[in-house]
Amino acid sequence: MTVSKENIRGSHALLECLVAEGVDTLFGYPGGAIMPVYDAMYDYSEQLTHILARHEQGAIHAAEAYARIDRKTAVCIATSGPGATNLLTGLYDALLDSTPLVAITGQVLDSLLGSDAFQESDIIGASAPLTKWNYQISDAKQIAEVMRKAFYIANSGRPGPVLIDITKNAQIQILEEFSYESNKDNPKVNIRSYRPLPKVKSQDIAAAVELIDEAKQPLILAGHGVHIADAQDTLKAFAEKTGIPVSTTFHGLSSMPAGHPLYVGLPGMHGNYGPNFLSNESDVVIAIGMRFDDRVTGDLPRYLPDAKVIHIEIDQAEINKNVPATVAIHADAKQALEALLPLVAEKEYPEWLARFRECDKKEKELVIDDLVSTNEDGTLKMPQVMRMVSDKTEGNAVVVTDVGQHQMIGMRYYDFKSKDAWISSGGSGTMGFGLPAAFGAAYAEKQRAERTGKAARPVIAVVGDGGFQMTIQELGMCSQWEVPVKILLLDNNYLGMVRQWQQLFFDHRYSQVGLTNPDFVKISDGFGVPAERVSHVDQLNDAVDRFLSAETPYLLHVEVINEENVFPMVATGKSVAEIALTAEG
Repeated sequence: MTVSKENIRGSHALLECLVAEGVDTLFGYPGGAIMPVYDAMYDYSEQLTHILARHEQGAIHAAEAYARIDRKTAVCIATSGPGATNLLTGLYDALLDSTPLVAITGQVLDSLLGSDAFQESDIIGASAPLTKWNYQISDAKQIAEVMRKAFYIANSGRPGPVLIDITKNAQIQILEEFSYESNKDNPKVNIRSYRPLPKVKSQDIAAAVELIDEAKQPLILAGHGVHIADAQDTLKAFAEKTGIPVSTTFHGLSSMPAGHPLYVGLPGMHGNYGPNFLSNESDVVIAIGMRFDDRVTGDLPRYLPDAKVIHIEIDQAEINKNVPATVAIHADAKQALEALLPLVAEKEYPEWLARFRECDKKEKELVIDDLVSTNEDGTLKMPQVMRMVSDKTEGNAVVVTDVGQHQMIGMRYYDFKSKDAWISSGGSGTMGFGLPAAFGAAYAEKQRAERTGKAARPVIAVVGDGGFQMTIQELGMCSQWEVPVKILLLDNNYLGMVRQWQQLFFDHRYSQVGLTNPDFVKISDGFGVPAERVSHVDQLNDAVDRFLSAETPYLLHVEVINEENVFPMVATGKSVAEIALTAEG
């Protein structure tokens, strides 16, 4: 979309840029320094919907999840000073989790910069390490060029957040002529040294094919890059042709459907037994769109000691950063897989795959069967609740979590059958992410349903009693917009993950982890969100049915046993092959 206007204010020009880029939803919170832009929104009510969060952190987390469901750059907006600095946690979260986002902040008049004016903050300096790019607009003539760069940078190559700070004088300045050409109409933006779309090199593909065809015990590690590239179907076809088992990282979850004969589960600290115990026996590892972070590798010097690594990664900086690559394919995950697919041989690895299934059986017998069973006294366990929700939704919900034990339970005990169905805070582990992110995901699902005529998938926010209280005010956002977010609160009256570590590694010295919680049902009711509490297995089935069938936001507060641990577990400093199935080892 190309826009040309005459005698237009900077604030209106900014919104014209957003409309031209296909933006129709904004998440934000107004204030003095961004007031001209909010005033201009009044004239764009038919093109732009603004969703008022109850805190700027809620706005940016909602935008993050909206972007991950909608597959396009999301926009959040805030005022200067504390409004802007309240976005920093979300920028950090989006950067580490490769989420395309444009954050717009107001700023004091250009003439007041550096004077410590009311609500002036150096948001450019503060956000520099937390963004893919940032820029301060102090003249309305800069708006078109800067916004075009912002959208291009945010969603090209490895996606990430961009922050644009705009002074108040630039917002009210009159532009005699304004023209904007969207990235969709002209995707070429010339930025020196920025080459976000590397071409697949035939020699790298040939080298990878040779390793893959010669492999005896290969393993695929599929990461977030598979989602970002929309390569799930290509990954599945590649795995089925080569016969190679697939393990998905935390953010790669839902790349392969649960129950697929080649899907072997999750690697890492609280992953599955098989892909951890056996990964060090692999002779070829194909890592696709993942960065070998410490939660996957365990003790790095003892990780993949005998494996030749094929690393497919769009971010050059991640290649050879943690794990040396035998063959590095610097490329988009989908393009690389499409290049490999016709060249690799059709094979099967029945004996190798059988070993993963033996590990699954051992994990089921020693861990899972007990955790999804019912206690004699009827008290509830987190895996038991999560498994029921998974079964009743047939694995076709979008699961959005906060951070903690409940996050690991959601990851492990929901059987994902559809793609793009898992949203959580990975790299930064941001408590408070879950509720506002679930709203953003649910709103995106609602819009998708309206566009396509297909039913929206249910969106389930899995939260703990600690993280939920960090952004509990966003119940107001859910209520105001009547988006049917299903909030599953797993309440153990502890900061559960910290307590688990204190139990296992600090001799049961529980320091500052016990919570005296409010009446969550009353709070939810005060926001106009229906809620109920359950604490016994006899109540659970019917309560989950009511929870899932609600056409409005709904809170199901489940009281679970207090001192429940998440296993398997790779302890800090341990090799992934030393994964413990129980507290005893």
